[in-house]
Amino acid sequence: MVDGALDGLYPRICRGCEVFLAPETPRSGVDAWLCSPCRENLTRVEAPYCNVCGEPFDGPMTEAFRCWNCQGRRIAFDFAVSRFRAEGPVREMIHAFKYNRDLSLRGALSDLLRESLDDPRLKAADLSTWLLVPVPLHPMRALWRGFNQSWELCRQLSSLTGIPAAQVLRRRQWTHTQARLNRHKRLANLRGAFALRHSFPGRRLPMLKGRCILLVDDVLTTGATAHECAKVLKLNAEAEKVVVITAARG
Repeated sequence: MVDGALDGLYPRICRGCEVFLAPETPRSGVDAWLCSPCRENLTRVEAPYCNVCGEPFDGPMTEAFRCWNCQGRRIAFDFAVSRFRAEGPVREMIHAFKYNRDLSLRGALSDLLRESLDDPRLKAADLSTWLLVPVPLHPMRALWRGFNQSWELCRQLSSLTGIPAAQVLRRRQWTHTQARLNRHKRLANLRGAFALRHSFPGRRLPMLKGRCILLVDDVLTTGATAHECAKVLKLNAEAEKVVVITAARG
């Protein structure tokens, strides 16, 4: 009755085409924000795609390959997975969540993020023994934004899957926004920007040595941020494996 009254006062609107959603529409997950036609028209990342960063490739490929962005680079993470492109409604939801502080969208984006776990390379693993780790924000940026979008996605995905989550990384350097930088400038901008968080009484970090990590972020573009985070997790914390999962692929 309460949900029906709320729908009467504040009708829910599809974030893709702005059509009114039916009252019987689910109230959680991506179904709560997109109508059926918009959900079906989301741009999915389909094979073939880069075996490392997940960048889709137009054309027939019969074996695993590295894209131009990954060739000639030592990449610290094992591979990255996104099931959707950051286009259309997905892009709008991420922007509203990240920059307009619309935390109500974390459930929908976590649904998109969860689909990355269907990758065959992850589906065969016992993910209950893995650890969800968010890409950290600099404290000043987190203060300005009010939250870390990656940690919110981690917490939501943890509640959906039972995979434990922990904030084990910190951002120790203020860096320029990555969005306007090219590949080489992104790499230089982030070098040395991340470190492990410190343990102290009352905040004990989970054991990372020999652990498999799911590094979580909202969008992956060049993979520069993920590379720097994975490098810290492997070199400093001795994690065995780092796989990057994001709600969308830029």
